[in-house]
Amino acid sequence: MLLAAGIGSRMRPLSDRLPKPLMRVHGKPLLQYHLENLAQAGYTEIIINHSRMGWMIEEFCGDGGQFGVHIRYSPEGEQPLETGGGILQAMHLLGDEPFVAISADLFTDYDFSLLHGKSVDLAYLVLVDNPVDYPGGDFCLQESQLCKDRGRRLTYGNIGILRPELFQGCTQSSFPLGPLLHQAVASMRVQGEYFSGGWVNVGSPEQLAQLNRGS
Repeated sequence: MLLAAGIGSRMRPLSDRLPKPLMRVHGKPLLQYHLENLAQAGYTEIIINHSRMGWMIEEFCGDGGQFGVHIRYSPEGEQPLETGGGILQAMHLLGDEPFVAISADLFTDYDFSLLHGKSVDLAYLVLVDNPVDYPGGDFCLQESQLCKDRGRRLTYGNIGILRPELFQGCTQSSFPLGPLLHQAVASMRVQGEYFSGGWVNVGSPEQLAQLNRGS
């Protein structure tokens, strides 16, 4: 599932006329990078949620055939359901097995094929170095086990595998994913890995411009 329903408030004024996942780096929309990389990694069934101006995402991606995948959509209307609520609404499309969840506004060279065959209790998360604007991080990593406070804190890179059971007891509403992950980590039911490669959570016009100035 590609999470593409955010409003992109920090990206204004650019996000007033274009969904953030369609903003371009080196001439290509962020969303297109994900679709191509997922297809190359062997993923063919993609769910994309969207909210405001979501029709533009559907118009650009179509059924996914041009990227070698098959896309289904989970529209949320003008007000997004946040990460947790958006995933829960799309659960009827995702099915009963673990699924990969990725924020569509990332720019990364992470190899999604590395997620194949991972052992997942409730979740498996990819952790990255803490961005400048988020120095406190989220979790620590002890070998492959995520924990709260044993070791160097890292940031959840918005790439991971989730089990539907993570959402057990949740009711359809607007809610973030973060508290569910923190609860699962506290129960020692989340595994993960550290990724030191290219990763940017594109959140502002300045970040977008910096990426486009790079090679």
